[in-house]
Amino acid sequence: MQYGYKHQGFTLLEMLVVLVIIGLLAGLVGPQIFGNVDKAKVETANVQVKQLKTALQTLRLDMGRLPTTEEGLALLRNPPSDENLKPFWKGPYLEEAIPLDTWNHPYQYSIPGSEGREFSLYSLGADGQPGGTEYNADIGYLPPR
Repeated sequence: MQYGYKHQGFTLLEMLVVLVIIGLLAGLVGPQIFGNVDKAKVETANVQVKQLKTALQTLRLDMGRLPTTEEGLALLRNPPSDENLKPFWKGPYLEEAIPLDTWNHPYQYSIPGSEGREFSLYSLGADGQPGGTEYNADIGYLPPR
């Protein structure tokens, strides 16, 4: 029994036209979306650097000093090995593990900082290398160069 309906599929030409349109849209919209992703990663790294700076300042208030370069950011989560300093450590100063930057690289910490700052605390940017420009630029409180 036939009801007068013919079930037809799409032709190859129709499929190709749709794929070309999707490709054009992706080509126009894609770069803008990925540009926003990179910008968001830079902003996130800036926020994390500020949060780590706050934790370091709180630690300094409790212990009377900042971590040495050798102790690094680990002192924010783990008490010092020096028995004389352990009573002053009131941490952990971060609720969770020390974060990696948004490109999955560890944050860099050292003493002294530049421009009169007590410490350097920064991300190496997208390329994970010192220096760089745009999204590869170092982010945070940079060391003397």
